[in-house]
Amino acid sequence: MLSNTQHRWRCKLEIFFSLMMASASARCSFGSTALLHSESRSKSFQADFFGLRDHVKRDSSKCIICPSSLSTYPLKGFCNRVTALPDFGDFFWEKAPTPILDMVDSPIHLKNLSLKELKQLANEIRSEISFIMSRRCIPFKASLAVVELTVAIHHVFHAPMDKILWDVGEQTYAHKILTGRRSLMHTVKQKDGLSGFTSRAESEYDAFGAAHGCNSVSVGLGMAVSRDINGKKNCIVTVISNWTTMAGQVYEAMSNAGYLDSNMVVILNDSRHSLHSKPDEGPKMTINALSSTLSKLQSSKSFRKFREAAKGVTKRIGKGMHELAAKVDEYARGMIGPLGATLFEELGLYYIGPVDGHNIDDLICVLNEVASLDSTGPVLIHVITEDEKESEDIYKSKKTPEEQGTLKSNLLASYPKSIGSSFSRTYNDCLVEALVAEAEKDKKIVVVHAGMGTDPSLQLFQSMFPERFFDVGMAEQHAVTFAAGLACGGLKPFCIIPSTFLQRAFDQVIQDVDLQKVPVRFAISSAGLVGSDGPTQCGAYDVTFLACLPNMIVMAPSNGDELIDMVVTAAYIEDRPVCFRYPRGAVVGISGPLYRATPLEIGKGEVLVEGKDVALLGYGSMIPNCLKAQFLLAGIGVRVTVANARFCKPLDLELIRRLCKEHEFLVTVEEGTIGGFGSHVSQFMALDGLLDGRTKWRPIILPDKHIEHASPKEQLEIAGLTGHHIAATALSLLGRHRDALLLMR
Repeated sequence: MLSNTQHRWRCKLEIFFSLMMASASARCSFGSTALLHSESRSKSFQADFFGLRDHVKRDSSKCIICPSSLSTYPLKGFCNRVTALPDFGDFFWEKAPTPILDMVDSPIHLKNLSLKELKQLANEIRSEISFIMSRRCIPFKASLAVVELTVAIHHVFHAPMDKILWDVGEQTYAHKILTGRRSLMHTVKQKDGLSGFTSRAESEYDAFGAAHGCNSVSVGLGMAVSRDINGKKNCIVTVISNWTTMAGQVYEAMSNAGYLDSNMVVILNDSRHSLHSKPDEGPKMTINALSSTLSKLQSSKSFRKFREAAKGVTKRIGKGMHELAAKVDEYARGMIGPLGATLFEELGLYYIGPVDGHNIDDLICVLNEVASLDSTGPVLIHVITEDEKESEDIYKSKKTPEEQGTLKSNLLASYPKSIGSSFSRTYNDCLVEALVAEAEKDKKIVVVHAGMGTDPSLQLFQSMFPERFFDVGMAEQHAVTFAAGLACGGLKPFCIIPSTFLQRAFDQVIQDVDLQKVPVRFAISSAGLVGSDGPTQCGAYDVTFLACLPNMIVMAPSNGDELIDMVVTAAYIEDRPVCFRYPRGAVVGISGPLYRATPLEIGKGEVLVEGKDVALLGYGSMIPNCLKAQFLLAGIGVRVTVANARFCKPLDLELIRRLCKEHEFLVTVEEGTIGGFGSHVSQFMALDGLLDGRTKWRPIILPDKHIEHASPKEQLEIAGLTGHHIAATALSLLGRHRDALLLMR
């Protein structure tokens, strides 16, 4: 029999759930779910209503009330378990419980957990990452691979006093969860949300920003030397991947670390990827009991003290004996270690490994031993992980296998469609199709690709011309000079590098290409704003640093058709280097695969719309926004000329003179920084005397600040590059400030 108090609670709950379900257009009963909102953050409480106890975790996002097999007091609208859920949409499946993770708000909470609890925590984190990121369509396999490693690092070391550095942002999701950002993980790469990379501004646990990869060893060494000079004792731990080991900076840093001999720990997360797997390669490296034992021995305090003592004895005996002993030590450890281990020894790092990256026991044992020694010098721990490692609890549900299959199909359907669909046709697709068409006609055309990962569209060229496709990974400097060598050998290389990564090869572009007028053709992808990847991957600077080079031809397409034209144009240029930039995402104004490309006249633009009040001279991806501004202004009686510059270098001088002669106002529009297209136009206008008369010039460019991650539309709004912003600028020039304000409402 229920008491009056219990009865009142029961009535209140039924009314509450009825109201909530009405707003959510759903019913709450056993076998269904209900969503609750709460304003409090990470605050647990116990509820004991009419004999049924529940552990309810409140979160700043949403809560899900899960089905239960308990049937005591089978009240409609009541379920017995509530689990925290991020707020990332209206589509949910049951989330596996995370009792250990629910108790962790910072790394200090890992210190007293047993090995069994740490293993369970790792599985819960893996489930959490998969649950959140799958719905967001964000790549997360790299983070799944390092869950145990992340747990072990935070269990052994003491962040933020100890500095934990990462090379790749995609590996840091478990790190973010363990350092107080779990409730915000659903906002990763969204406007005003968490960064997809480590960020010093975001958390004190992020010692340095993980951006283009390969920087953590250099930064870690700098922090280690600074620590030593300041007389501190904290640990420096850097995590690198086998992708970033393709970049030369990693080896430069390791060599310097070996010379300086400062204490630091470099962890090589080897997910056993390779750019070009060969059929005749032997089996991948395996972790067995012997290798595990040897890794523990190598890292043990007694072994390392014995080794240091032996070094001291041989030094006293004489230089020859010391060198002989060092060689014996190197060869002996090389024989028991994996292939390539002696490379790190030659660079001056003490090699330990391989270690199973999914065995928390071994990881903690090795890390504890390494952390316990006061003077070790630089140490490299070789950890083997699997990207495909998944949690048994992911998508755990009481749904039938058929329902779960439908769920996964719906989830996959939310990912971008593959090449071939008109909705997924990207600038990269147009580029590759044009390259294939040209390569079929000209056997001298080859493709060199550099950067993190390869765009799927490039697989078409690779499959058709495997001997003429070269992917060098994160080795942009090498890619540029390699392409220069190909050109000097009589081939026609197209060097495809994302704008943000081309920055690393600027010296090679100057010295090895432009200075020698070597005809390398640079296809610069992901130019301009890049949405959710924010300022880290933003390609804002390429026009500025390439258009200042004396021999470089610099152009940008306004749509897919022009991109194809520029590929053909670049193929015909054989006396100097040329580059063309294009944005990420879907194309604008593509005629389809049957479009017949024609070479462009170098340094010639075109007028798209004739007017007389204001002239808009757009460059590249801003042409569609200029046309939108023209449409908006035409509706309020302003006649606008829209011209497509096409070339930043050489400029279409006659076109600029004509626009200045026929218009009182000239506005240049570009998705680039100060010093880019608009600066080149104004430089010519100043030297030609065009600014001495009636013509007034205004540039519309990216603001002089880094634009944080958001959707592409939101970033354009922030940057002031939308059609409405362009139209408002024109109205302000015409003195129609009220209309400009009304337009921006």
